[in-house]
Amino acid sequence: MGQEKKEKLTKMEINWILYDVGNSAFVLLATTILPIYFNYLAGLEGVSEVDYLAYWGYAASIATLLVAFIGPVCGAIADTKGYKKPIFMICMMVGVLGCAALAIPKSWIVFLVVFVIAKVGYSASLVFYDSMLPDITTPERLDAVSSHGFAWGYIGSCVPFVFSLVFVLFYEKIGITMVTAMVIALVINALWWFLVTVPLLRHYKQVHYTDNAESGRGVVKESLRRLGHTLLDLKNHKKIFVFMIAYFFYIDGVYTIIEMATAYGSSLGLNSQGLLLALLLTQIVAFPFALLFGKAAKKYRTEKLIRLCILAYLCIALYAIQLDKQYEFWVLAVCVGMFQGAIQALSRSYFARIIPPEKSGEFFGIFDICGKGASFMGTALMGLFAQITGKSNGGVAILAVMFLIGFFVFGKAVKLNGSGGHISPLT
Repeated sequence: MGQEKKEKLTKMEINWILYDVGNSAFVLLATTILPIYFNYLAGLEGVSEVDYLAYWGYAASIATLLVAFIGPVCGAIADTKGYKKPIFMICMMVGVLGCAALAIPKSWIVFLVVFVIAKVGYSASLVFYDSMLPDITTPERLDAVSSHGFAWGYIGSCVPFVFSLVFVLFYEKIGITMVTAMVIALVINALWWFLVTVPLLRHYKQVHYTDNAESGRGVVKESLRRLGHTLLDLKNHKKIFVFMIAYFFYIDGVYTIIEMATAYGSSLGLNSQGLLLALLLTQIVAFPFALLFGKAAKKYRTEKLIRLCILAYLCIALYAIQLDKQYEFWVLAVCVGMFQGAIQALSRSYFARIIPPEKSGEFFGIFDICGKGASFMGTALMGLFAQITGKSNGGVAILAVMFLIGFFVFGKAVKLNGSGGHISPLT
């Protein structure tokens, strides 16, 4: 009875998880409906299928590259007492308003610019959101709570997505235009994202913070100095440094698959409705498997589970190279769903466990360079290889190489840690 009570999520943990439910709606929209709508806009202006895939990849790369630069700086500033929540709220609102504003452009170029702004707001908000994890739970619950975040994010994002799908797929039967259907879908997702974030904004309190000035005077200068010191000193902490290199490579492949799945399927000429439904299935499959891996982390070493996920993604990338049929995309969608939430959740909790909690914003800003910031390389290379080879699946092979490098470097990180996954924070 006592154990059952202990396993229940606290109110603050639930509030934190709800933001995953909110922002995941934008992620699902950005990886499914938005690429198809962009293809529609680009097609009206005569852009070829190969160039469409490349331009979408370049836009995603620019957004993640921008966050790679601003994330660590904002994260360092947010470690000062009272700063984390306000900066998080600003970034979140840029993402929410950007999501709604995507309904305005009729030109594919303007659409890409607004998309980059919305994606920067979304990605930057995650730097602060992830760094809140040590504030809202205990060290022994990091794996479970992080896994719950991704799990409920996947299943919760399906709610606005299904409503959006009705309008986007059946706009002609409803008696509206494609553009009107997209306006409705974008507004629904923006409102959902904002409303489910309100509980976190109301109740979150920053527990861990640095001891430097608490007023506005000198905060930016001191934060930049502290960030510079941490970056220079990072090479002396090999267990963290090597893990971040490994993470850079394997998560690059994961985020590239998330970013480019629909665009890739569309460029191969696969049915749009089938692509959307297949990726909806990915979200549904990801829900139980993220929770399953969270429970498995109590029994098995986190490192072993992460290595399993990397190997699975290597197989997924190799399978995607030859993909050219609709049913093969459905198989791909199920396989991705099985490991997508697990590899992200376990990597996040693993990292949260090995860093000092009072500098979580700073370290998660650096972590973001090696994570979402790193995915600029995968999306850019995928677009570049597609244009060079003239074939969309020409760019997928590079992802297999990323996973292979990530697997071997992660093995090196495990040897350096050598403590069964329960590592003492950096001092």
